[in-house]
Amino acid sequence: MLLLFYLPNAWDKITNAGQTDKVIANEAVMIATGIFLLLAVALFMYPKTILWGTALLALYMSCIVVIHMIKGKPHELTLLLVIGTVFAAYIRAPQNLT
Repeated sequence: MLLLFYLPNAWDKITNAGQTDKVIANEAVMIATGIFLLLAVALFMYPKTILWGTALLALYMSCIVVIHMIKGKPHELTLLLVIGTVFAAYIRAPQNLT
């Protein structure tokens, strides 16, 4: 279920890197962020590296939460995505996260 958020988000960052309404308007940074997200999702999907994928996705989304809080935007949904990512990883492979 989380992949329905992360994969389109990563693809959008790679294909529409020239978005001007984002915090960072640099196209190279947006493309690198999209590639980072794709790598994190790949690590999240592979059971032996789920801990690394979870850590990278939670780190990314935690930064987004902070950015939303600073800009005064609603941050509750992004915070729920952080919690949901960790919870989904625990459900998929509890032995790797304990």
